[in-house]
Amino acid sequence: MANKLFTEFPPVTTEQWDEVIIKDLKGADYEKKLVWKTQEGFAVRPYYRAENLKDLKFTGTMPGQFPYVRGTVNSNDWLTRQDYCLCEGVEKANAQAIDGLAKGVQAVGFCLTGKALTEADYEKLLKGIVIPAVEINFCEVRPVIAEETVANFIKYVAKQGVKPEEVRASFDVSPLHMLTTVGKLNAEKAWDVLANCIKAVADYPKVRVINVEAYDFNDAGASIVQELAFALAIGSDYVAALTEKGISANEIGRRMKFTFGVSSNYFMEIAKFRAARVLWANVMKTYGADCECAQKICSHAVTSGWNQTVYDAYVNMLRGTSEAMSAAIAGVHSLEVLPFDYAFRKPGEFSNRIARNVQSILKEEARFNKIVDPAAGSYYIENLTASIIDAAWNLFKTVEEKGGYTEAFKAGFVQAEVKAVSDKKDKNFAQRRETILGSNQFPNFLEKAPAEITKEIVTRGAQKATCNCDTPQIAEPLEKYRAAQAFEALRLATDRADKQPQVFMLTFGNLAMCRARAQFSSNFFAVAGFKVVDNNRFATIEEGVEAALAAKADIVVACSSDEEYAEAVPQIAEKIGNKAIVVVAGDPECRPALEEKGIKNFIHVKCNILDTLKGYQKEMGIKEL
Repeated sequence: MANKLFTEFPPVTTEQWDEVIIKDLKGADYEKKLVWKTQEGFAVRPYYRAENLKDLKFTGTMPGQFPYVRGTVNSNDWLTRQDYCLCEGVEKANAQAIDGLAKGVQAVGFCLTGKALTEADYEKLLKGIVIPAVEINFCEVRPVIAEETVANFIKYVAKQGVKPEEVRASFDVSPLHMLTTVGKLNAEKAWDVLANCIKAVADYPKVRVINVEAYDFNDAGASIVQELAFALAIGSDYVAALTEKGISANEIGRRMKFTFGVSSNYFMEIAKFRAARVLWANVMKTYGADCECAQKICSHAVTSGWNQTVYDAYVNMLRGTSEAMSAAIAGVHSLEVLPFDYAFRKPGEFSNRIARNVQSILKEEARFNKIVDPAAGSYYIENLTASIIDAAWNLFKTVEEKGGYTEAFKAGFVQAEVKAVSDKKDKNFAQRRETILGSNQFPNFLEKAPAEITKEIVTRGAQKATCNCDTPQIAEPLEKYRAAQAFEALRLATDRADKQPQVFMLTFGNLAMCRARAQFSSNFFAVAGFKVVDNNRFATIEEGVEAALAAKADIVVACSSDEEYAEAVPQIAEKIGNKAIVVVAGDPECRPALEEKGIKNFIHVKCNILDTLKGYQKEMGIKEL
């Protein structure tokens, strides 16, 4: 039956597909209309076929086989991780970790506060935690405290009688993270610290003491290719420096972990993690690592803080879920979903629970942990993987030609490359070519910022990383921020103002056009937190103007079709006078004629919404934060 069915549908060639597509385009340019030019620097075709897999070198391998594109193990299970800060003391962090472990957490992370942990600290921090059953991770382990912190941990687990091979732990010792975030590095001392940490855990095969914080680039608005390429360059610097200290590439490789951010670019993120495995395996092989455990990248993923918003914050749950899905499908060692309120307050029981449950659903209900590399064989994702491999490898080689990551960063190359991409993203957000739901598009009209959302939270650059160590600053650090901050600052300025401006939709004429433009305009002004008064349609202009004046509107938006604007808008402007600002919804052909009559305000899809709304705030007497 199946054979008969296939004979009734003869194969269709790529040329035949393209012929039909070109015909349907009716003369439009195929490349411009259908080929996606990514921020990563390569083109994505509108469709892919089996023939597009023929030249890909990494297909045909199995999970656990070099170059590990399909995974480093024959399993897709990952560790559900949640991090806890020691800022309120080790006892509090311990209580939070115990609670999390009882509710689905499999790996805990403790964020240090700049102070080395003593044996007594470990006694309190790890009380009640069965180490063989739980992976223990320590974040922000600055080089100055690293050796003492690692040594005391080894002493603690030895006293507990835990077998060395049963201890699963990591210490995020990363001197180049300090260079990236605060611009400081004492290279010679830093490499000695890393070497000593590796030696300290020589008898503990599952303890990692070097971390590559790739998420630093995600947090600065970098592209996926940049995050991957610069992470490879950091890892390469570590291997190069430590092999000079007499440590083998095999030993270095099995002591490293990479922490990647996960953006909302769903399929690209799946391809990124697959590409990372291939690239790191080849980097380590080039350094002479012949042990599989050294060639296999250990990837921890954390959902993106860059994507989070403080307005309409519950949408962050959806963002975190989508991002977690990318990482789970791609295959990672462990995953942390940031709580939805992470960007503006200390997460509580509810937000932590939701963050944990995202992963529980992916495992227990969606069964994502049961299928190894489900993306394998997808013509689209396999080609994305290949494109990311090529683009990231080329950028990595450029960094190496500049002397490696350290030298490239000191020269400002890394910062300039990231800023070029983040500036482009910011421009796209300002022009709404890209959407931040609830911030630059479809805001919650009735939402008001709670007192906990402060100027510092929404102001870009107000929360820079700091370091009080004596190491001199040798480079300008990478600027971290959140994508929505400019829009949040805009709206918070309105929320904190003495008066909320009122925008009145004066709808008239063509019903379809007036309603469409009223909805567009309502969303437009609500982005700045202005109060919107929408209306179905007024029978006459006079009726609409009378209602607008009665409402004491600050801004009156004329909403109708282009054909009706030439005659109607001047009448509206004359009747409104100086009692309100008259704005035209759209960019009509009659605009020059209207401008000659003194009508200067137009809003449309090509507007830079950020600059436009700042202008209206200024006219309303609202000061920028």
